[in-house]
Amino acid sequence: MGNIRAVALLSGGLDSTLAVRLVQEQGIEVKALHFYTGFCITEHKRRLGLTKEDGQQYVNPALKAAARLGVPLEIVDISQEYYDIVLNPKFGYGKNVNPCIDCRIFMLKKAKEIMEKEGYHFVVTGEVLYQRPMSQTPERLKLIERESGLEGYILRPLSAKVLPPTIPEIKGWIDREKLYGIMGRSRKKQMELAKRFGIEEYEQPAGGCCYLTDENYAARFKEAFAVEGRITRDDLVLFSVGRHIRLSSGVKLIIARNEGEVNFLKGFRNRYDHAYRKDGKGTFALIKGEPLEEDLQTIADIIARYSKREECDIYMKIGERELVLRGYPASDEFIEQFKIYSKPGVVR
Repeated sequence: MGNIRAVALLSGGLDSTLAVRLVQEQGIEVKALHFYTGFCITEHKRRLGLTKEDGQQYVNPALKAAARLGVPLEIVDISQEYYDIVLNPKFGYGKNVNPCIDCRIFMLKKAKEIMEKEGYHFVVTGEVLYQRPMSQTPERLKLIERESGLEGYILRPLSAKVLPPTIPEIKGWIDREKLYGIMGRSRKKQMELAKRFGIEEYEQPAGGCCYLTDENYAARFKEAFAVEGRITRDDLVLFSVGRHIRLSSGVKLIIARNEGEVNFLKGFRNRYDHAYRKDGKGTFALIKGEPLEEDLQTIADIIARYSKREECDIYMKIGERELVLRGYPASDEFIEQFKIYSKPGVVR
């Protein structure tokens, strides 16, 4: 059959891991591609220095999977270009603010560039027919192939037998009979395959999942657009961090919940007004908008609530103005009315 080579989209989840393993079984040389969008939950937690409940560090799931599979991995940073996809998706959003169709098209276009530049023959993905209602129906899979310029060159090993034959199958690069016809959202067959291949550890949910599918993230996105009339690139990053509180005046506070978020939000202090407990023994908050004079005490009291619930001095930088106010911890009931998050039937 010769030296047939493929590039594979590897999230680190079970499906993409199995897809790579199945083509490896047929003697195909594989190079894995992992696209960094800036919205992976696991990767975000790793960058914040957070740990799992058992104390272990978060690790990029694609790196772990590639090491287990014994394939080279290229991490492709598409985060800057991806912001435009999120803000202006040609094919719209899913249930939340996830532009799944545009996302797949964009990643596959990048994979096609690498495939052609480096002399690979086709692209492998872990997609499963009907697993995701927005992007994995037969019609949507065809649309994605056409828009990405890869018609016939995307092999989906887990569902190949229930999809039209691809060029790698027609040309005999891949034996269709050794592929699978999995459909739907159940993971039972994938888990059986994992046992067969001795794959005992994999990311759940797949690939660390994506903030854009998260209800609270989507609530913050929609609320910001409704109130401010626009979404900035900073917003897309900050929606995933901290507590978000909108005062009656329209000013928004983004308040760190842990040390990792404190350090992260401090990276924005040259671009936004901010406030924190003067002695450094508490949280850190960005202030988005121009607070009214009567907002300042409210901000101080909210910062005090999230800084050990103690009466304390709160430092604020508001424009060119620096001031210190005594903060008296606000009650949870008072703060609740200003929080932005998703509740059943309510978006605030």
